[in-house]
Amino acid sequence: MKKESALSKTFPALQQQHLRLVDRDALRPPFSTHKPRILILYGSLREVSYSRLLAHEARRLLEHFGCEVRMFDPKGLPLPDEAPTSHPKVQELRDLSAWSEGQVWVSPERHGAMTGIMKAQIDWVPLSVGSVRPTQGKTLALMQVSGGSQSFNALGQMRILGRWMRMITIPNQSSVAKAFQEFDADGRMKASSYYDRVVDVCEELVKFTLLTRDASSYLTDRYSERKEDAAKLEQRVALKSI
Repeated sequence: MKKESALSKTFPALQQQHLRLVDRDALRPPFSTHKPRILILYGSLREVSYSRLLAHEARRLLEHFGCEVRMFDPKGLPLPDEAPTSHPKVQELRDLSAWSEGQVWVSPERHGAMTGIMKAQIDWVPLSVGSVRPTQGKTLALMQVSGGSQSFNALGQMRILGRWMRMITIPNQSSVAKAFQEFDADGRMKASSYYDRVVDVCEELVKFTLLTRDASSYLTDRYSERKEDAAKLEQRVALKSI
């Protein structure tokens, strides 16, 4: 009681029952043995799509690093709110997002921004479904391709969205300038500093995914949400007693 009284004086705005000290053991759970599950999204429907070619390069690298990788084809995905969530392409995207432990978003830069196709995919993935937040705690790597000089506009926008989706967005990122020059006739990326950065990003994504996926629920366990959940539970109990 003395400790609680001292806390009350020091932190009068706190609800002490929801305050927890960091559990170091919870930050080091046993590693899962299954392959890291990575979903790749790309933002173009063009027949010759450099974002899709870059996505395939990332897929090959991630598979080499021991991941299970799936790619979502955005063709046929309706605009947000154009169709119900029961639409087959929407369900496919949501199921893949729920399955994944990490994601890669690859967008062209168009008019200084990510494409609408890229944004539509992100918009169809919900922030919450009931009490579940489907993207919270998943890792995220970002890449973009540009038709002209190197730019980071699409990357910056996607990084904001990754934070908004409560994802662990890795520090590294890839921007491929003049993408039409960076792929050969077979659609493979040529050796360059741009390719080296793609390798760096994929390697870093795998490390962060392995490091965080088993502790994800603990890493995203928050004081404010414990308060909120307790208040909702009290409200439900009060309603049942009426």
